[in-house]
Amino acid sequence: MDLECVKVDGMEVHLLGTAHVSSESARQVGQAIEDLRPDVVAVELCDKRFEALVEGKKWDDLEVTKVLESGRMYLFLAQILLSNFQRRVGDELGVKPGQEMLSAVEEAKKRGIRVELVDRDIQVTLKRAFDQLGFLEKLKLGFGFFENWMGGEKLDEKAIEKLKENDVLTELLEELGREIPSVKRTLVDERDEYIAKKIAAIDGVRVLAVLGAGHIGGVKKHLNGLSGSVQLNYNLSVGGVVGVDENIEVKRAEKGAGAARKIKIVGYLVPAVFAAIIAYSLITHGGGLTLNLLVKWFLINGTLSALGAAIVFAHPITVLTAFLAAPFTSLNPMVAAGWVAAYVEVKLRKPRVRDFHGLMELDGLGDYASNRVTKVVLIAALANLGSTVGTFIALPYIASLL
Repeated sequence: MDLECVKVDGMEVHLLGTAHVSSESARQVGQAIEDLRPDVVAVELCDKRFEALVEGKKWDDLEVTKVLESGRMYLFLAQILLSNFQRRVGDELGVKPGQEMLSAVEEAKKRGIRVELVDRDIQVTLKRAFDQLGFLEKLKLGFGFFENWMGGEKLDEKAIEKLKENDVLTELLEELGREIPSVKRTLVDERDEYIAKKIAAIDGVRVLAVLGAGHIGGVKKHLNGLSGSVQLNYNLSVGGVVGVDENIEVKRAEKGAGAARKIKIVGYLVPAVFAAIIAYSLITHGGGLTLNLLVKWFLINGTLSALGAAIVFAHPITVLTAFLAAPFTSLNPMVAAGWVAAYVEVKLRKPRVRDFHGLMELDGLGDYASNRVTKVVLIAALANLGSTVGTFIALPYIASLL
């Protein structure tokens, strides 16, 4: 058992690196608490992940329409993918993912030791990452999900051994950071910094921090760089913690908001450019060419959106809805074709109790497409993607015909 000790303003912080799917890690956690007798045990969990580990992930009361209305369907899908990947790894190794974190909490409570949750909300991390991705990077990420995490293939021996040395979440985020370097800081470095600041703000003399092995180096570096007392302010609108000297999370949230504003600007530019093309065509070429342009716009946009819905075996009426809606919703930044198609799918095939219960038992793409909850989210995502691609193909194409 390797422990690293860092002193921050007289407080001893003992860092214990674990693998989230290792029974040996769970045993080491109990041994470390017994040997050190810390004042506080800090664990690499946020409130939501802790609740999911203790009570099991419950989706029974999930309202799919609210997921669609909130615009967080991509985050919801990412959470489902991550949860199922962790479950698959645990099945391969015969160990429940996160068992060592639960062991840390249970052992601490037995001895009356305070427990602190020091990780950043995974939804905040994923949302910031998605906000920073460009359109092509989102496509690359989506194909990566389908190819690697939804394929239902068994993990090879090399992958299993690697996961024994690291934690599943960190390994996935680091892999994504390698594939798309622009989000590495958000996915890996910011999280290390956040955890370090939360640990440094703990009121205690001796702290045992139980972290995934992949975090130890980064957290130790940030702890060594801290001097003086660290006070943390909670910004509920951002969902993060900010230090007194630098409002890190607020600034980062503003950057994310800036990216969202750019997307909105593009959303308003599309109908303006489309209107200009149609008006110019009508004035200079008359109704014949203009009608031809409108038909081509309708067919390209509608077909690609319908194709997105059809890929995951949407109801035929849902596919038709995507086809009819996309040419119009592409010109309205307030509505998306995928949302319209998904609402129709929910009405036609309402998710059943067994679909909610089965959200943690999805392996291949077939499982995601047959489960009525994930099917709706996939329909929304893929119909939107098809409509977006259709827009950026059709707009320059009809302009070239003038």
